[in-house]
Amino acid sequence: MQTEKVEEEDDAPEEYVALCDFTASGSEQLSFITGDKLLVHNKSSADWWWAELQGVIGYVPASYLRLDGAEEGDDASLEDPWQDDEYFGSYGTLRLHLEMLSDRSRTETYRQVIVSNSASLRDKVVMDLGCGTGIISMFCAQLAKPSMVYAVEASSMAEHTRQLVKQNGCEEVVTVLQGRAEELELPEQVDILVSEWMGNCLLFEFMVESVLLARDRWLRDGGVMWPSSAALALVPCQADSYYTETMAFWERPYGLDFTPLQPLAQQEFFTKPKFSHLIDPEDCLCAPCDVICLNMYTVQVRDLEVSNGLLYYKRPQFLSVYLLILMEHSFISQEMTGEFQFCVEKPGIFHGFTAWFTVQFESLEMGGATVELNTGPNSDPTHWKQTLFMLDRPIQVYAGDSIHGNIVLRRNPVWRRHMTVALHWTINSNTDDSQANISLHYTSIFINVLLFSWLLFTSSLHL
Repeated sequence: MQTEKVEEEDDAPEEYVALCDFTASGSEQLSFITGDKLLVHNKSSADWWWAELQGVIGYVPASYLRLDGAEEGDDASLEDPWQDDEYFGSYGTLRLHLEMLSDRSRTETYRQVIVSNSASLRDKVVMDLGCGTGIISMFCAQLAKPSMVYAVEASSMAEHTRQLVKQNGCEEVVTVLQGRAEELELPEQVDILVSEWMGNCLLFEFMVESVLLARDRWLRDGGVMWPSSAALALVPCQADSYYTETMAFWERPYGLDFTPLQPLAQQEFFTKPKFSHLIDPEDCLCAPCDVICLNMYTVQVRDLEVSNGLLYYKRPQFLSVYLLILMEHSFISQEMTGEFQFCVEKPGIFHGFTAWFTVQFESLEMGGATVELNTGPNSDPTHWKQTLFMLDRPIQVYAGDSIHGNIVLRRNPVWRRHMTVALHWTINSNTDDSQANISLHYTSIFINVLLFSWLLFTSSLHL
């Protein structure tokens, strides 16, 4: 934040009202609470505006504000904070289903879970939430012989799923229901709730909320959740190829000096994460760690909103990792904070962090093995791949250096499928007395029809 007054501009500032609380994650941002009136001087981007509150200025998230004097109902988009038309519309087309069904690691993992538990699934009642084309439901019907499978799909794909179920002779077991989980009505409770709800960085799209609501309403006592647990992993990494491709390229293409374009390249390529990134295991500067862990039996919807309790605790021998649910205000978006401490194992160029997730499926069989789907670089590639968060500029690191800090996931209290990701970290080097303090801040946005959850960040480096 800055305390000096904003200079006069040609356009008069507009007064906006805060819809909910926001706590700044860095010195460039401005904190406010619900009902505060802010003067917006510059709409710097679609996501971050330059605003003033009581003589203090800084960046504020645009989605947390509405124009003073306008009623909430005046903004038609606020009538659907989940943006279901765009979200379910994208799943009503074949493009995403082709991508998911072509992902053999994902699909074969779910089939393996069904096959390895086929004896225990016999005569059980199963719910497949967000069933898509019904592939998991038909695996159950053909490979495990449950008494009933309720295949639930909110998008228009449901009508095609009914055809596929009949075409594959599963209509006696599989019943396709079209609608949101929140509006679901079943004639009975279920023994197993299976769903493929994971998004980029595990939580993007927040389908997990629908899964938890269905669990609380329809899963019988002692029932089974698949996945049973989930974790978000993080590792500091090199990304030389991507850096060369997007940044170093502008140094002397065709013998000409294009370096004036490098700031523009940095803004375009590094101010949002790189989805569908495939990291070479050799580019990991150390072992990864799980920074966010979810127990799918105990995590509550309120834990995605506001809580002051410890959701999950995990302390491996080689690092400290824990997840805290922090309560800042009764209407502020909930924060999930995971701490990390990495010890660099080899010298290299620190270009950024890479994230991925794992999910585990507990066995129904006595003594049976847990099945894991791992989307990391040491496993077969999936359609999620990994997510790369690039630094403003690369940093040389050495074996023995320490990179420690935390990752904060903050759900947007207005736009329910949006999320802010903030990385705060420090490098302690054993090679000299210098210390680097870097803070990276990311905010998700909605792009056109499909939910990509792209992020915008600002960063600062203090040496």
